[in-house]
Amino acid sequence: MGTRIETVAFDADDTLWHNESIFQMTQRRFEELLVDYAGPEHLAERILTTEKDNLRHYGYGVKGYALSLIETAIEVSDGKVPASVIAQVLDFAKEMLAHPVEVLPGVRETVEDLKDRYRLIVITKGDLMDQEQKIARSGLGDLFQAVEIVSEKDESTYRRLFNRHGSGPASAVMVGNSVRSDILPALAAGAFAAHVPYPLTWAHEAAAAPENEPRYRLLERVDELPGWLAGL
Repeated sequence: MGTRIETVAFDADDTLWHNESIFQMTQRRFEELLVDYAGPEHLAERILTTEKDNLRHYGYGVKGYALSLIETAIEVSDGKVPASVIAQVLDFAKEMLAHPVEVLPGVRETVEDLKDRYRLIVITKGDLMDQEQKIARSGLGDLFQAVEIVSEKDESTYRRLFNRHGSGPASAVMVGNSVRSDILPALAAGAFAAHVPYPLTWAHEAAAAPENEPRYRLLERVDELPGWLAGL
């Protein structure tokens, strides 16, 4: 295409490091706590519905997730859930926030390979304090020129950030695991997008990948990114 790519933006959770696996592990523990009130499938549906309803109140991240679990527990038990269960959910949340940050295979090598040729930034959703701490604990922070923690990833967000960190979307690439949050809105803003799937996907992030879009590429591994960028 002959495009001059200046800025490469990375999603954080499940693109740079493991995240969804921690949430799913916590949900299984929560299901065990509530086994006397609801079966796993019914409980999973209720949790997802509650999470979606609460996004406008709490945003994304562990804290909002914990509040949604507590609300779900109260609802499915008709208010009879014991305080000990609520306390356990709070402990789950603290464990999630303190969980070691496990960088995904090939990420560090790929970012180090790209850092001298492109402006590298992170664009991530979630709780400000939690995301800042994960970036610090990952050991990757010094490889990026900027970190943007946003409440939502939509077309206007990408257009604004790519104008702030470069000459606009047409010279930028978004790299992430979520078609819904990382790929579709970045393409709509006029940027390029590379989808690097993670084995687990939160149901809220599910979406169909674009078809016949020359600015989009599905990559099996993140270490395929430099080669694709070089060919643009």
